[in-house]
Order: sequence, then structure tokens, then C-alpha cells
Amino acid sequence: MSAPRLQRLLPRNKLVLDLLLYLGFFVFALSTALAAEFYGYRIWGNFATVGYGLAAAFTGWSLLSSRRGAPQLSRWVPIAVIGVLAMVVPLAVLVVRRLTGVDWLITPGSWSAQPEVWVIERSASLLLEHGTPYVDFTTLGRSPVVNDYTPYGPVMAVFGLPRALFGGGPLANALTDARWMFALAACLCVLATLRLLKWPKIPVGAAQLALACPLTALTWAVAGPDLAIAGLLVLSCALASTGRAVVAGLVLALVISAKLIVLPAAVVLGVLLLTRRGPRALGGFVASLLVTTAVLHVPVYLANPPAFVEHVIRFPLGMGVVTSPAASPLPGHLIAATGPAGTVIAFVLLGAAASAVALWLSRRPPVNGSDALLRIAVGLGALILLTPATRYGYLVYPLILLGALLVFRRAEDGTAPPAQPATSS
Repeated sequence: MSAPRLQRLLPRNKLVLDLLLYLGFFVFALSTALAAEFYGYRIWGNFATVGYGLAAAFTGWSLLSSRRGAPQLSRWVPIAVIGVLAMVVPLAVLVVRRLTGVDWLITPGSWSAQPEVWVIERSASLLLEHGTPYVDFTTLGRSPVVNDYTPYGPVMAVFGLPRALFGGGPLANALTDARWMFALAACLCVLATLRLLKWPKIPVGAAQLALACPLTALTWAVAGPDLAIAGLLVLSCALASTGRAVVAGLVLALVISAKLIVLPAAVVLGVLLLTRRGPRALGGFVASLLVTTAVLHVPVYLANPPAFVEHVIRFPLGMGVVTSPAASPLPGHLIAATGPAGTVIAFVLLGAAASAVALWLSRRPPVNGSDALLRIAVGLGALILLTPATRYGYLVYPLILLGALLVFRRAEDGTAPPAQPATSS
């Protein structure tokens, strides 16, 4: 096949893949609109169905036009349409709808925000009042329920501070909804990462994985904390890959102090820094990580040790007074649901996956940011799939990391790791 003909076919093949992708997203959104238990999910599904449908229609039109020899239309147009109709508009609608004040009722069909939004906002109020973001069950005067728990580290309460400090009236409540804070943090992390990478051109595939996929768009509209955490995680990887070891440790400490699920990333970034920058950089990273984590956790722990242990440790491990409702039908949960032997098998598989990732790190340590992101994505993906108590929404982490990987690779094109260790700060 001649080179000119190959160059003409490649854009068409990309458009075919785009079309199939957007049609799959369309089916997901439509099924969510028709069958989801939660009100917010259904509202998102209605808007997202239109967004993904228009994206698929535009891509189909582009494909037909390219076959007739017309200039190829921008593949970024569908991304923009999805961003508006599947993210910005449903979030705004749900924020306004939330002002009706039905969040705390045991009626998922009326929730305009998922429980993590209200729980994080409550944790900020508790932090200001009592020095701890965690509910003391001994003061409830009743048996605790699942929404009494705050299964996050103390840093997560920061996203609820605007509501705690400035909320009250309808306008103030709408402007201080924690979902805006999650979205703002995620966007700022993207900009900071791109700046560290010297503003590489973003591949469309990266935006499709990290931004346009339904898990990201749905999370953006109805919840949001995982997007902020994923953004901070990618930023810490960018800092580590560009030699800013101490700052990378500080940012990763913030991430871990918000959500423990990302703890394995510390090992990957530590290996990256040791491989690429040397022992001094690793030492600065570890010291910064440990000191920052201690500063963030110890005061909150001392304010109420039993509450800290119950919320942060016992509940996520399934050992709390109330059992975690996280039970998406992923492999780990399905295996564990067969009985005690199944639970053991699920944990054995999880241990085997962790060992495999550790072996991968030792045999082929990461030498740049994209290498590190790939290993973190695989590790988190295995953790999410094989943990007995999990949610399918957590798969947004590996998807975002894989999208970021494509951007990092674009930035790394034509560059090579430094020949000698650099500074650690």
C-alpha cells in the first residue's frame, strides 16, 4: 500500500474507532437514564444521552465526509459537546435541584448528589467544631447508619470547607457545593501537570479516556471526590518525573491523606525517583511523604482516637459497626460472595496481583512518568477488581491514569532520562 493512501486511511480508521466508542458511551448513558436507582444518575443519563448521541452523529458525519474526500473535521468537537452536555450542564442542574433539601432522606430516587458529597461537607463542619471530621457514634443516641461514616482521610474535609464557612442561603449553598470544589481541584491539577510537562499537545485518545468516558462524566456530575484525587495523583507523578521529589512527596501525602486507595502509588513513585534521580531524591520524597502524612493525621487522631479508627480503618476493611455497602459485581466481590472460602480466594488473588506488580517494578523499574502511570493504573485496577468490597465507579482511576499516560508519552517523545542524578527538590 502506498504511503499517501495509508495516510488517508489512518484518519478514517480513527473516526471508525471514535464512532464505536461514542456509540458505546451512548448506550451506557441511555441505560443509566432508564434504569438507574439514583435520581442524579438518571438526570445525568438524560443529558449524557444527548451529548454522546450528538458526538456519535458528528463523528459519523465526519466519517462519511472523509470518504467523499472532504477535509477531516476536528475530532475535538465531540469532546467539547460531551464536556458541555454530559458534564457541565447536568452538574449545574443537579446543584440547583439539590436546594430542595432532600439529600439526607433514605430515598435514593430523590438524591441530587451522591452521599459522599454531603458526608464530606458534614466532615468539614465537624472539623471546624470539634477538631475531627468524624462522627462520634457514642453521642448519636441511636444506632449508626452507613451515612454516618466518613471513610476518608482528614484532607478530604478541605473540599467541604467552603460550604461550612460560607453556606447558608440558596445562592451560597449552590456556589459552595463540594462538587464545584472537586471539579476546580481537578482542573487546576490538569493545568499544573501540563505546565510541568511544558504544554504538550493533548492526544484526542487521552481526552476520550480521562474526560469523555461515562465514568468520568458521571462522577463529575453526581459526586466528584475521585476526580480531585486522581488529578492530585497525576500531578504528583508529574512532579516526581520532573525531579521535584520533595514537592511530589508532599502532594502525594495530601492524596493519601484524603483516600487510602492510592497508597500503592507511593511505592511506584519511590522506585521511579530512585531509578531516575538516585537515593538522595528518594530520601527527600520519603521524608516529605512521611512528615506531611504525620502532620495531617496525628492531630485528628488525637482529637478522638476511637472515631478515627472506626471511620478510617475499620469501616473500609469491612470491620466497622456498619458494613460497607460497596458491592459492585466485580470479580473480587463475586468470588467472595460464594462464602468464606471465596473470600480467602479473593484475597489470595489480590495478594498474587500485588506480588506480580512488585515483581514488575523490580524487574523493569519505571524510568519516566508514563512508565510510572502505567504501573499505578495496573496496580489500582487490580486492587479495584479483586477487592471483595468495591465499586465499579473506582475504575475511573485507571482510566484517568491511562489517559494521562498518553499525554506524558507525548511530552516524553524525543527526550531521554538524565545521565546522572539531579537534585531532590
